[in-house]
Amino acid sequence: MSSNPFDLTGRTAIVTGGNQGLGRAFAFGLAAAGARVAIAGRNTERNDSVVAEAAAAGYEFTAITADITRRDDIDRMTAEAVHALGHVDILVNNAGTCYHNDSWDVTEEQWDDVFDLNVKALWECSISVGAHMRERRSGSIVNIGSISGIIVNRPQMQPAYNASKAAVHQLTKSLAAEWGPLGIRVNAVAPGYCKTEMAPVDRPEFQRYWIEDAPMQRYAMPEEISPSVVFLASDAASFVTGSVLVADGGYTAW
Repeated sequence: MSSNPFDLTGRTAIVTGGNQGLGRAFAFGLAAAGARVAIAGRNTERNDSVVAEAAAAGYEFTAITADITRRDDIDRMTAEAVHALGHVDILVNNAGTCYHNDSWDVTEEQWDDVFDLNVKALWECSISVGAHMRERRSGSIVNIGSISGIIVNRPQMQPAYNASKAAVHQLTKSLAAEWGPLGIRVNAVAPGYCKTEMAPVDRPEFQRYWIEDAPMQRYAMPEEISPSVVFLASDAASFVTGSVLVADGGYTAW
């Protein structure tokens, strides 16, 4: 066993939504720490593109095309990951979606889209991969929550997303409490504003609220959030479970 508790050599990981944005950064961060990584995403071309990027960087990723809003796809994802990697030590529940809309204008379809992916799919991925971890009496699940589960964002309204991320935080604690005796740790990272396809941090109408209101007065790059995931996945966090690690440049401190 390595004397470095952050070392993930010999460990294996699945990252949902690992073909872009934060998920891609998490996959590369885990690989840099020594883990063998499988990424799951709906878009085969984007999956393959990230696998090629990883190969160029010296990492071997396994790509799994799956729509995790479908339980059959989740179970197949788990089976394919176990087949490719031998076992699964780490699950990063990253896939998510968001709509900016005033409450009066949120459609039923938008609400369902957000909760189906952000909460239900996360739950079902945890159950599917968690069953494998239970057999091995070992595992670490890292859920991607958000400062939106702690505060209400402005100036944009996004009530469905906010409620979904609060649910992720509470589900994290619920599973951690239940699964602790099984050797499975469950934690969450709550990022602040980060430059991704889903967060238009460069738009001038958001600058005043998203950037100037943060004590560090800037947004994060995905690579700055990735080490928090690596920490929670690793033995460095061996006594950490049920926690929500906030990485937000101080945004929620005000």
